[in-house]
Amino acid sequence: MTTETLPLNLLKANAELQLRLTRLLQESSHQWLDSVKEASSQGIAETSAEIEGVLRSANWQALASLPTEAFWRQFQGRVAHVQTFQQVAIKNQAAFTSGLHQAIESWHKAVSSALGSDTPFADVFKQWNALWSQTTEATQRKAPKGD
Repeated sequence: MTTETLPLNLLKANAELQLRLTRLLQESSHQWLDSVKEASSQGIAETSAEIEGVLRSANWQALASLPTEAFWRQFQGRVAHVQTFQQVAIKNQAAFTSGLHQAIESWHKAVSSALGSDTPFADVFKQWNALWSQTTEATQRKAPKGD
């Protein structure tokens, strides 16, 4: 690389990083919206079932016990929803973190390539390269294998 193309190559690397981060944020937002939509749909279905139960009730005793029964059903259902939502949150966050790591790693490689060894800026990036390599290796060792 020559010093004439260095600014253009750095600009390209930074633009690509920004676009990748924007896409990651959009994908993450979409996953959250899907999760909320699903939870909302389940809530509507449960409420509809409760309404049907009230409408089908034929006597006062059944009607009187309905609020207590509904409370416990709703409580148990909400505990299950919270657990499911936590699993979705962990999965979404892991996917976002993985994508972020890949985007930064790609940016790092592009900047390293742009700087090369024949530019006056190579030494500026050398220390960060060493730190990044150590961090990447440590992260890969700690990463869980498979899903």
